[in-house]
Amino acid sequence: MKREKFGSRLGFILISAGCAIGLGNVWRFPYITGQYGGAAFVLIYLCCLVLLGLPIMVMEFSVGRAAGSSIALAFDRLEPKGTKWHWYKFFGIAGNYLLMMFYTTIGGWLLLYLFKMGAGSFQGMNAEQISGEFSELMGQPVLMTVFMVIVVLLCFGICRLGLQKGVEGITKVMMVMLLALLIILAIRSITLPGAGEGLEFYLVPSFERMKEAGVLEVVSAAMGQSFFTLSLGIGAMAIFGSYIDKGRALTGESVCITILDTSVAFISGLIIFPACFAFGVNPDSGPNLIFITLPNIFNSMAGGRFWGAVFFLCMFFAAASTIIAVFENIIAFAMDLTGCSRGKAVAVNLVVIILLSMPCVLGYNVLSGFAPFGEGSAILDLEDFIVSNNLLPLGSLVYVVFCTSRYGWGWKNFLGEANTGAGLKFPKWVRGYVTIVVPLIVLFLFIQGYWSKFA
Repeated sequence: MKREKFGSRLGFILISAGCAIGLGNVWRFPYITGQYGGAAFVLIYLCCLVLLGLPIMVMEFSVGRAAGSSIALAFDRLEPKGTKWHWYKFFGIAGNYLLMMFYTTIGGWLLLYLFKMGAGSFQGMNAEQISGEFSELMGQPVLMTVFMVIVVLLCFGICRLGLQKGVEGITKVMMVMLLALLIILAIRSITLPGAGEGLEFYLVPSFERMKEAGVLEVVSAAMGQSFFTLSLGIGAMAIFGSYIDKGRALTGESVCITILDTSVAFISGLIIFPACFAFGVNPDSGPNLIFITLPNIFNSMAGGRFWGAVFFLCMFFAAASTIIAVFENIIAFAMDLTGCSRGKAVAVNLVVIILLSMPCVLGYNVLSGFAPFGEGSAILDLEDFIVSNNLLPLGSLVYVVFCTSRYGWGWKNFLGEANTGAGLKFPKWVRGYVTIVVPLIVLFLFIQGYWSKFA
């Protein structure tokens, strides 16, 4: 069977960026930026992105393109004879399934809130009632299941259309709309009366606030955000490398994707901070920010019903672009490993993903007695911890060692693949840094993740 290819370079960049651009860009990035000193944190974050995220992304793309396969067969085709690198494929694909076990549920919440906001359901409600609305949703497993299933059917339906017609064609439209809508929302937010204080908080460096949080904490948070925002280590990027030709060197493409990903995170801050300060609201983290804080702000804003609907449409596009990209990786894995058709891979995985998503849905109601990290935590928190604090860093470590060690694919092979084609080349002189320093940083993040969770 001839392998499908992207129809355009733009398609590859937008889809890869779509995979990286997720909910963490829109609610996590603005929150931790404020917490760790505003512009000072952004500066450190950008340095970490270039020094840590970028080289790993180039490596993952290189493995995918050189093998012409998803993670299912990539290591099998590139590893030295007699080595066991191919065992990693099962951990990598497990990361994709685990990510979808909770991402589909959150996608369902966003779709429901898009309808609620558009229908004006929050109009006339006070802050307590809006908070109660979200609590009530958590107690409705049937409603959450219905919207989760709609998201799964919609995203698998797009993947079923094929790589070019479905995944590439629709994701390109979604990403362009997402960027346009975010810019419109940012302009609206920064022109609100009283928004200047929020802009100052976000854009003017506060080294005092940084010192209060602890310099090591700030650097660690910046490294963590730069690392996790790009969805590295589970083959979610390698699959798109396998769909592109050798016309372009991979470092330049990775830079474009990183810039797009960072732009979405940065623009999200321009939406959230001015709006929060304009209405005297604390920019809470996590679900509170999206489902309680922002509906309160839109309720107070002139034309809030319209702006709220636009915001939740942006949020849904951000979630759906990641879900479609990861679904494509799961489908390609099944096709590469078993030789089955795209239709069969979609049909089987559609059922599997719906069943695997149920523990997250039930974790807030029927299974709410199970609190893996103590009171207030749910099954979603456990699933997120396994992916974010284990499979992503350790998976990235596998890619780095595989691409730099003579016991793996090796530096020479990696560099040859990464630098094939026109465009920015991966520098030879960073070999020592990516061979020794990057693995140490990744290990530090892995250990630090456990320390901050359990210490």
